[in-house]
Amino acid sequence: MRDPARILVVDDVADNVEILRMRLTSLGYEVVVASDGEEALAAVASELPDLVLLDIMMPKIDGLEVVRRMKADATLPFIPVILVTAKATPKDVVAGLDAGGDDYLTKPIDHGALVARVRAMLRIKALHDEVHALNKDLEAKVAAQVGELERVGRLRRFLAPQLAQAIVSAGDESLLGNHRREIVAMFTDLRGFTAFSETSEPEDIMQVLAEYHGAVGPLIREAEGTLDRFTGDGMLVFFNDPLPCPDGPERASKLALAMRDAVNALNTTWRKRGHRLGFGIGMAQGYATLGRIGFEDRFDYTAIGAVINLAARLCGEAADGEILVSGRLAAAAEAVAVVEDLGERELKGMSRPVSISCLRSLKDTATS
Repeated sequence: MRDPARILVVDDVADNVEILRMRLTSLGYEVVVASDGEEALAAVASELPDLVLLDIMMPKIDGLEVVRRMKADATLPFIPVILVTAKATPKDVVAGLDAGGDDYLTKPIDHGALVARVRAMLRIKALHDEVHALNKDLEAKVAAQVGELERVGRLRRFLAPQLAQAIVSAGDESLLGNHRREIVAMFTDLRGFTAFSETSEPEDIMQVLAEYHGAVGPLIREAEGTLDRFTGDGMLVFFNDPLPCPDGPERASKLALAMRDAVNALNTTWRKRGHRLGFGIGMAQGYATLGRIGFEDRFDYTAIGAVINLAARLCGEAADGEILVSGRLAAAAEAVAVVEDLGERELKGMSRPVSISCLRSLKDTATS
């Protein structure tokens, strides 16, 4: 509410208007006037007063109709109305309040009553404006938080939660635009899953996948890997994107070994149910083009390039329990992991032999 408060005085009798104007001006209020209902509605729209002193008995449009139209106009802010009339029977009072009036003054107007009611209505106006401002601020904050949650929700489909939150907090999703970067790519796959799917009930298949994803998913999150996609029993994870990860080879090595251990533990249960499943991993290090693909309602974040194909081929080549890595990644991981050079192999889809190593264990857990 403005200071000083602006009060609109509406009366078709000029003397009444002048008396109220003088009294209110002496109290420090800003006063605007109108001589009938039509002028009153126009003044309300143009001046947006903080309070209206409104005579009921007026030509053209009476005071009750004026207050009805005011209260029905959703474009107007809350403006309290004190109805002023020479008639103050209970029936008149009820009619005025029912029309939307907030208080009553009877003619001749007592100065003390005028001052008390004006101050009371202006206090109500000030409180209402304060609450309205707080609500607007709250609505804006809620809208911003909902927007942030939606963005985090979208990003968490393929990023570790802490990475998704970091991107949203920074307010910069340009990191997800197309770009080229060196990454460590990891493909995983359940061995024997196709045969298992052909002979098992759908409920058993879904249970195995739920247990599998439930075991390895948290490990990916803890390692802060970027989960590209699930492909049934397989998945693609990569490191060093969209946020830099200088220890990508170390993280990928630790994650691969942890995933292998987790699936080995699951296999104990699966074998009791008659399921014969294995687990293989292929990893490679190299450059890829990364970015979002899809459309407004559904997008994914993916990596494309020879390094992805190589990791997929290594995964396909890996036997149960094996973690096969490219020569470049083996060299980068030697500081933290025990790797065994397997020499060069011909891989399907590769134009020339590829140097391959097998990741055995982390050096601090290696046994002689």
